[in-house]
Amino acid sequence: MIKASVGLVALAGCAVVVRPLLAGSGAPSPVRAAAVAPVASPAGELTVTSADGAASAGRVGGSKGEVMASGRSKYTDDQAITYFTSRWNDKTTKRVRDIRTTGRYLRIYTNLSENASNSKPAIALCERGLKYLKEIGESNPVVFVQAKFGQNGNPVLANILGPDDKTCRVTHPKPK
Repeated sequence: MIKASVGLVALAGCAVVVRPLLAGSGAPSPVRAAAVAPVASPAGELTVTSADGAASAGRVGGSKGEVMASGRSKYTDDQAITYFTSRWNDKTTKRVRDIRTTGRYLRIYTNLSENASNSKPAIALCERGLKYLKEIGESNPVVFVQAKFGQNGNPVLANILGPDDKTCRVTHPKPK
């Protein structure tokens, strides 16, 4: 009797799962779309839509704790900022808007335009970032120097992608 009861419960469970799959016209059930990526307007408002469709907006900019990388934030690496400003008091350092460190990654946000790829200031900041990471003991450093926020976010202007990368120059694959 116990075996029969267990068998009926298992069969009923399968029916609950399989029946909705077999029911209907064979058309796929509606699928919820993935969340849309955040979009910033020219006015600096950031609208984020969650998976449940709820939207929220917030000011993006340069004060502590805000979202955009155009100034200090809750992710700012104060030790790196101090390192840069105490060693170099020049035009190049004055282009820095924020420095953020996550693990072995150092991101230097600047006021350089997005067409300043491989420019002297971008390369110099990348090399300084590499020095900083080496001085704090990072054996596998990664540095990104990024342009000011614009239509394309904060494009990378110069980088070091690990120990095999010997130059801060951003390289692009050659078209075929």
